[in-house]
Amino acid sequence: MRPTEWTWKYEDADGRPVDGDEAVFPTQSDAETWIGEAWRGLRQRGVENAHLWADGAKVYGPLSLRPAD
Repeated sequence: MRPTEWTWKYEDADGRPVDGDEAVFPTQSDAETWIGEAWRGLRQRGVENAHLWADGAKVYGPLSLRPAD
């Protein structure tokens, strides 16, 4: 069975949770496209890392939102 809800959870540089956009995506691709477009705004709010979740199970993370050098 395929996941039906893909969401992001966020943390600051110390690993503490940060409230972010509570968007729910229908596919992993949609969620990843969105983070690729939204990461700058999240960084401005103090988000350092993001974790992708599908139906309440962690898929991967931490994904650094710092720009590559």
